[in-house]
Amino acid sequence: MTDATPAVDLPFILAPRAVYIPAADALVLADVHLGRGVASSVDAPLDDAGDVRNRLEPLLERFEPGTVVIAGDLLHAFDRLPYGVERDLAALESHVDAAGADLVVTPGNHDGMLESVFDGETTSAYRLRDGETVVCHGHERPTLEAERYVVGHDHPALSVDGRKRPCFLYGPAAYEGADVLVLPAFTRLASGATVNGMRARDFQSPLVSDVDRFHPALWDSGSEQALWFPPLGECRHLL
Repeated sequence: MTDATPAVDLPFILAPRAVYIPAADALVLADVHLGRGVASSVDAPLDDAGDVRNRLEPLLERFEPGTVVIAGDLLHAFDRLPYGVERDLAALESHVDAAGADLVVTPGNHDGMLESVFDGETTSAYRLRDGETVVCHGHERPTLEAERYVVGHDHPALSVDGRKRPCFLYGPAAYEGADVLVLPAFTRLASGATVNGMRARDFQSPLVSDVDRFHPALWDSGSEQALWFPPLGECRHLL
């Protein structure tokens, strides 16, 4: 089932909870949700900011991107900033800067406080250097036309043999003729929405109108590669 790559020469390289676009020299991740750990009700929350930096570092070393784009929800809070978020964001910016990359954010629905702590480049939809790919959060219809959209927002996950894992969803020509790649949440504090039984009406993103056309992909840490599945409409009953 996992030998089901949707195309021989995909214009992107999947990585752990992120994607690299070679033609644009851009690394894209979504739904970082800085501050979610502090905002949680548990007594000893995960150091989510440290965890994000620790997992981002090998991606920066591997791809050496010129640009790192956050496809929305860099922050978690809607109307106030949990303690330490400004410090954590500054550390993340320094991390990206030290790798020689520019940091761009396409604000998501959780990023209402972003302007108060981030003075870098922000835009609702960001066209990558390849001219073909537009990154946006995915909670609204994109403001730019593109051949390919890379989005987040829905935190997709796939349940295989009873185990729930974050997944990518790739839909060739799925939105007004353009390809759509939905990224899993980069934060590990998001449980994810299990897509096995979901229909288009269950997705929050307007870019997912026919989920049965989307190929799920899981990142396999053992083989260090993505494992592709047939379109969800063909494989959901087998999972």
